[in-house]
Amino acid sequence: MLKNKTVAVVVPAYNEEKQIGMVIETMPDFVDRIIIVNDFSKDNTKDVVAKYIATCQKSNLPVVEKRKNNIYNRAEEMIEQRNIDELKLFVDSEVFNDNSDDKIVLINLLKNGGVGAAIARGYKWCKDNNIDCTAVMAGDGQMDPDELESICMPVVEEGIDYVKGNRLIHPSASMLIPKTRFFGNSVLSILTKIASGYWHVSDTQTGYTAMSKRAINAIPLHKIYKRYGMPNDVLVKLNIAFCSLREIEIKPIYNVGEKSKMKVLKVISPILWLLFKSFFKRLWNKYLLKSFHPLFILYFVSFSLLLVSIPFGVKILSHVFNYQDVNPVTVMAFIFLSISGLQSLLFAMWMDIQDNERLYK
Repeated sequence: MLKNKTVAVVVPAYNEEKQIGMVIETMPDFVDRIIIVNDFSKDNTKDVVAKYIATCQKSNLPVVEKRKNNIYNRAEEMIEQRNIDELKLFVDSEVFNDNSDDKIVLINLLKNGGVGAAIARGYKWCKDNNIDCTAVMAGDGQMDPDELESICMPVVEEGIDYVKGNRLIHPSASMLIPKTRFFGNSVLSILTKIASGYWHVSDTQTGYTAMSKRAINAIPLHKIYKRYGMPNDVLVKLNIAFCSLREIEIKPIYNVGEKSKMKVLKVISPILWLLFKSFFKRLWNKYLLKSFHPLFILYFVSFSLLLVSIPFGVKILSHVFNYQDVNPVTVMAFIFLSISGLQSLLFAMWMDIQDNERLYK
């Protein structure tokens, strides 16, 4: 425990038989549960973890008292039933040793779901077991366990909902992070700022995170993006739920025996499409359905004006390329619509930044 708060670490693992032992052995003592989610590995990851479970220490979590039902808590009863029913919405899995107080819990996915699906299943276990702070560490040993406490402390002490490690602000970032990854991460971070509403977040792609019990109950875990766009998708879902966020400086770590399974060219297009959809989903859910914010109208007006200006712009270009005179009315209409649309869009983005300022702690 950390400051009398329970702490669990979700470890997604796919073909990590060589690295998973190091992750388990270096886990800090304050961690109450290590939730290893084996994403249908083709190697002996499952067997390696099972051997550690056979010799691991016990970790007794506090018993959660059942709430007494009465006429006033019908809403809570419905939420509890939904939590029970939602397990079938996750990738099919089996828990190797759920009915025990082992410090290590192994969840085996019955088919390969992707890193996002594995983390979501680990989150679900922590949600069902009332964990106060749920962290995520990769199964390849690419995250320094000595930094876990600094990741968890804002959640435990200050009630921050979500804490992300930030490698880009570390002095060694430009020297250690491969140039292509640094550039790709920077571009995705800019786009994720717009899509998620967390305009101050920098390193959106890092998986070294900690989430509060409130946050883990506030987002639809089974809808988390199942592949490598998971960190971006989670940010959008947290923003819609009005969850606070903080970034903590961490070291970029490479060449510790890990082998990246991400194919950059294969995942970039789905992530870009995810961010595009997520932006409009956030506007719809957060600013219309939840808060009826005028920001939704401003964004809608800006997009409408810009879309209406496109035919005028196409007509102007067509006349220019054909060496024809352009109707002044067409030019004026294009200028008015495009400038008005851009002004509305910039003002909407400014309002978006101001509205979300309160969530960045």
